[in-house]
Amino acid sequence: MMPRGLFVTGTDTEVGKTVASVALLHALAGAGIRAAAMKPVASGSERTAAGLRNADALALQSAAGLRVPYEAVNPYPFGPAIAPHIAAREAGVRIGFDRILDGFEALSRGADLVLVEGVGGWRVPLGPDGDVARLARLLDLPVVLVVAVGLGCISHARLTAESIQACGARLAGWIANFPRAGGARLEDQLQTLESCLPAPCLGRLPWSREPLDASLGRAIDVGALTGESGREERA
Repeated sequence: MMPRGLFVTGTDTEVGKTVASVALLHALAGAGIRAAAMKPVASGSERTAAGLRNADALALQSAAGLRVPYEAVNPYPFGPAIAPHIAAREAGVRIGFDRILDGFEALSRGADLVLVEGVGGWRVPLGPDGDVARLARLLDLPVVLVVAVGLGCISHARLTAESIQACGARLAGWIANFPRAGGARLEDQLQTLESCLPAPCLGRLPWSREPLDASLGRAIDVGALTGESGREERA
């Protein structure tokens, strides 16, 4: 059974959470699942005539099957590309988890599934209400972990997976993202991740000059989220 939502997190910032989220949204659409998307908190936004706009949130808005106003996708945009709790403090804003939870419920009424992309890594502080991990637990969603495959990724992935489970959340799967061309021993690293992470790999996103291309959705195995994967199990 497909969950009512997914929470996408990463081993760190700039690991490809949005690339993976957009791929997931296209894969869900291909499976006939009408999905909405949220990036509740976003740093590094540009000021426009319509207000602050974040490129990652705009990408999610465009890829989602359910069309909603920008403010429903990203209720807390901040200008500086800095830690969100610091950006919020400088802006005189409190990131309220109740507002995010209410926004999620509103989106849920019109969608089969709501994908929520976190900000930064799993334990990034968001302010007095808590951190990314606590927000995911309050939303009560299975977690998808994005791993940027490269030197150091194995330890980062294992530590994050352990923290997800220690927080009481369920790690539903992980996505291998290749944020750059080339690299040493990538296949060896992937095999190690597959053997030590306590959840299935949902897909491998190859390096691309067009990282938000809809075709990347074909690299995601949506069935693995429900145990109905059509892919052959790895030995």
